[in-house]
Amino acid sequence: MGNGNRRSDPAVARGWALALTSVASLMVALDALVVTTALSTIRVHLHASIEALEWTVNAYNLSFAVLLMTAAVLGDRWGRRRLFVAGIILFTAASAACALAPSIGWLIAARTVQGVGAALVMPLAMALLSAAFPPERQAWAFGIFSGITGIAVLGGPLIGGAVTQGLAWEWIFWLNVPIGAALVPLVLRRIPASVGMGGRLDPVGLVLSTGGAFGLVWGLVRGNGAGWGSAEVVGSLAGGLVLTAGFVAWEARVRHPLLPLRLFRSRAFSAGNASAFLMYASLLGAVFFVAQYLQTALGYGPLGAGLRLAPWTATLFVIAPASGALVQRFGVRPLVVAGLAAQGAGMAWMALLVRPGLAYPELIAPMMLAGAGISVAMPASQTGVIGAAPPEAVGQASGTFNMLRQLGGVFGLAVLVAVFTSRGGYANAQAFANGFSPALGVAAGMSFVGAAAGLALPSRSIRTQSAEPVATPVPAGSTAAGGR
Repeated sequence: MGNGNRRSDPAVARGWALALTSVASLMVALDALVVTTALSTIRVHLHASIEALEWTVNAYNLSFAVLLMTAAVLGDRWGRRRLFVAGIILFTAASAACALAPSIGWLIAARTVQGVGAALVMPLAMALLSAAFPPERQAWAFGIFSGITGIAVLGGPLIGGAVTQGLAWEWIFWLNVPIGAALVPLVLRRIPASVGMGGRLDPVGLVLSTGGAFGLVWGLVRGNGAGWGSAEVVGSLAGGLVLTAGFVAWEARVRHPLLPLRLFRSRAFSAGNASAFLMYASLLGAVFFVAQYLQTALGYGPLGAGLRLAPWTATLFVIAPASGALVQRFGVRPLVVAGLAAQGAGMAWMALLVRPGLAYPELIAPMMLAGAGISVAMPASQTGVIGAAPPEAVGQASGTFNMLRQLGGVFGLAVLVAVFTSRGGYANAQAFANGFSPALGVAAGMSFVGAAAGLALPSRSIRTQSAEPVATPVPAGSTAAGGR
């Protein structure tokens, strides 16, 4: 099926590659956020606790994060198109399993498998797009790709709310099935097969990193329920720390590491990743709770909540397109520091305002401030990280950035849920506000610490490498500059 596209017009073939990789990436990116405005409905329908509700988000992000680098290597070795299609099939099947979930445990398990599929789709979409376009056209192609994928930021909560209210929460997952089913034959027919440089797997690193992350997240999630001094929580946190330390030790000695520690010798690389980790820890945890606050404490429906998040999310489309020019003019450090400080200020402002019966217009200004901050800091942080890496390591640097970004969201959500459950709950609007306010305050604190970490960045990037999109990973073995 894949031979026909060799005889087609090159421009048409590139158009198909851009369209199909963009749609597939948009589909998996949406599922990171589309569930946010459906959480309150899922909690009621499946009788889910706050811990279980948290895992519907973190199960997806955790499996997505820890498998990103491995998926890129597998695609380089066994064929990018083959693994890309496998990822779409797995993601589509898992989406159907999510929609059919009779219990919250089933939904969490299916979301985990969804994350595995997403980890295959995202980096390999980038690799296939890189292979389809010549170097002089890649910046344009990646810009279109990034814009389409970025619709998930604005569209995720809105689509999730509209579908949940207009149909049922299950349909936020059913919608993926016809899209995935249509993508598979089109990808096989319209995108040529390609392979990369044949990177090597690091199975020990994968096991250690997964186990360490899971242990730490599980301990944070169970802290309030089981008791912070319980054997379960202490053992989980201790085990997570031991496995994480083992991962670092292993990566320092293995020849082909999952996480190239040598890159962290660069202060700019370390500072950029630290800022990004805290940026997404703050952002994902805040979005998780704000979407529920609008429904639980202020009484809006899922669609109303999605629409009222727009002042926050829409800023990405207004400010982010100008990020390249802003970085060139002001440099990386000022934008990361100022952006994260603005996000923290917006969240702190909201934390001081929240109460049952709050008039929604009072939230618009702090939402816009937080949104403007993340819109400035997000692209600048990636520019700083990629600019700190040598040209031959751009793929690994971007993969590392995106893995740590996803893990930041996982840990941030776990911490904020622990804070929320220690102070509040779902009993009534006042109980929710009692937990939400301090949780949002912690999110603000994470942003401020991220801004402090950003002070270690150079004022300007060491090397301009802005072709790749902000929200999607560049796989190891291929770069936005044309690596095959």
